[in-house]
Amino acid sequence: LACSHHHCAFPLNQNELCIWNTATAQSICLSGHHYSISALSFGSKINPLLVCSASREHVIVWNLDECTQKVREGLTPRGTVVGTLLGMVLHVRFSPDDEQVAVCAGNKIYMLSAKNEAILAELDGHLSPVTAAEFCTWKKSMLISVSEDRTFKARKMVWNYSTGQIMYQSGVLTALPLLSLLIDEENKQFITGCAEGQLWIFSLISGHNYRCIAHINLKKEQEKFCNKVWKSGKEIGEGQNTSKLCRTNMRPEGSVETSLPILLIEHCDFLVCFHEENTSSALNTSYFWIGSSTGLLIINLANFELEAFICYKDYSDLSIRFAGSCALTRKAVNGKVLCLITSMFEDMIAVLEVNLSALVRTKQSNFLLCGNKNSLSIIASSYFFPFLSNYFRVRHQIFLLKLNYFTIGVKNTVKDQPLVFHNKIKSSGYTAAPRMTMFSPNNNLKKNEVSKWKTICKRKNKEYPLESYPPVKYEKEISVTCKPTPIYCIQYSGDGEMLACGLADKTVLIFNSNLTNTYNVFAGHDGAVNSVGWSHDKKWLVSASEDKTLRVWSVCNNEPALILGKERFHKTVRFAQFYFIDAFILLSCGAEFHLLSFHLDTTKDDLKRYKQRSVCKLVQKFPMASTMEITSLSAVNDFYSYIVLTAGSNRALEVFDLNAGCSTAVIPEVHTRSVHQICQNKGSCFSTQQPEAYNLFMTTAAGDGIKLWDLRTLR
Repeated sequence: LACSHHHCAFPLNQNELCIWNTATAQSICLSGHHYSISALSFGSKINPLLVCSASREHVIVWNLDECTQKVREGLTPRGTVVGTLLGMVLHVRFSPDDEQVAVCAGNKIYMLSAKNEAILAELDGHLSPVTAAEFCTWKKSMLISVSEDRTFKARKMVWNYSTGQIMYQSGVLTALPLLSLLIDEENKQFITGCAEGQLWIFSLISGHNYRCIAHINLKKEQEKFCNKVWKSGKEIGEGQNTSKLCRTNMRPEGSVETSLPILLIEHCDFLVCFHEENTSSALNTSYFWIGSSTGLLIINLANFELEAFICYKDYSDLSIRFAGSCALTRKAVNGKVLCLITSMFEDMIAVLEVNLSALVRTKQSNFLLCGNKNSLSIIASSYFFPFLSNYFRVRHQIFLLKLNYFTIGVKNTVKDQPLVFHNKIKSSGYTAAPRMTMFSPNNNLKKNEVSKWKTICKRKNKEYPLESYPPVKYEKEISVTCKPTPIYCIQYSGDGEMLACGLADKTVLIFNSNLTNTYNVFAGHDGAVNSVGWSHDKKWLVSASEDKTLRVWSVCNNEPALILGKERFHKTVRFAQFYFIDAFILLSCGAEFHLLSFHLDTTKDDLKRYKQRSVCKLVQKFPMASTMEITSLSAVNDFYSYIVLTAGSNRALEVFDLNAGCSTAVIPEVHTRSVHQICQNKGSCFSTQQPEAYNLFMTTAAGDGIKLWDLRTLR
């Protein structure tokens, strides 16, 4: 998504670019991409106004004045292709003079000319995909980038952007990827945010050596803000209704604690609200917007405190509860800011108009938008295919939201159909184009059981308080087979909704976490299953067996998608798991562990139905020193980590750094017996932890209890 002064840009039908003029309520569609558009950005100048769109195969720069003129003349507007086949693009940004475009594709940044197809420079250095890059406006030769490797880099561009020299490279800032970046020209600093609601502000003043000025935890700032308003409301006698709602707004009873991924950081034109009050201290203060998946926040740069926040869930007429991405206009028009958000789970985009002056008055009157639904009224609502003809407005007595909905991803639609004005109704499908199925193979999927499974899994997970004791209460017991059968391995999926069990009878069972229903049964191994592991997206399951084979199963299908036979392994595969967010498979075989790259393909050829189309390739083998067999293996798959821990039959534990491709440390005599389980801190969707907690791991051995270790000290 992208916003400028009076324009909004977003993908339509995945590969078309829609430009909506908010002043004239006119829109144009621009075609030129064959794959889904993954990044958008407006140019720095207004005349001419440029917009850059990027997909896997093309990076195109559009001149909106020329495109609008061609549409009026009845011609098809065309853009300028400036890049081809650069890969998956996550971010694009124009230079201050709109002469160059920085394209973040994979681990690299491509400097492209904005006028023709020419790669000026190819910048590398990051170890994971680059998520954002910004030009320094007062030093046009400086480029700052952040990446999923949790670091930032400052580069100096020389020779007309043809060469980039790394001036500074930071260390790892956090446990989760850095997602957003903003350069503050007024204060000579830049701000970056990560996926767990943490903000860092670094100085760009010469001689400061990019030192960290402030570190902001948005969750704590929200709690402080709510407590502050609750206390002030209690003093004036209003704390019985709205204040109580505000105090519990961030954590309703029975809800799950959600993270605050920082999707956007943008300048906030908050000073327009203080001209009437003539507050000199406010006029000398900078503010900026924070766009997260659950709402919008305004941060004061003078004291690094929260000034105001808007929660999407507080507006029942706003269908989007969790945003997947967002964009904001930098300058306010008539005291209002335009905000564009897209749903994380649906193909829907909403345009919001935020009244900043009303937002200031809510703060001064000690009255927040926390559950105050009595003053919320709806004038009209409708859905549009594909554009908007009427405004969908939600009015508040103090704060105004004007919402416009766009439905995306619909290629062909049936027009002139009656609209249904209900909030909770499933579509009958009359808007979809008719389709003809030429061939539909029987894959033996029981749809009734799948829908029943989804119904059972729709439950509320309660947050587990960190200060509470471990669970000791006996809940439930079930028998997985008719006759007594040992269970060799067991593992929950990342969200805790599924449970996989490997049995001695050569099968793998999947249950829901309530243990009330068997979701699927996988059979095919010729020996006891001694290891199971979930993929990060919960679509695949890897299993290893005593028959010296490894299989990857599709959770929705009983047939394996990948089989690695006995010819690949000289000994039994003891442990197997997905690694590096499903990019690799790790397994232990004898005294070494293997790193495998793979590609899964479940399609079938009618003539060669039994030929496996999935492929797997050995990347490297890592031997463990002075041991006969690896007894335990552990690596993190929920986020990017290079650390792999192994334990051997010699009672030692070895730490491998796969980024360096070697062993980095060995801890002898970890337990009195061989370690049979290593558990790293992989994070949790049920609680938030401090970044230092990810340096801890645990080991256990039969008869020797459980030990907690610190990876930094190896003690």
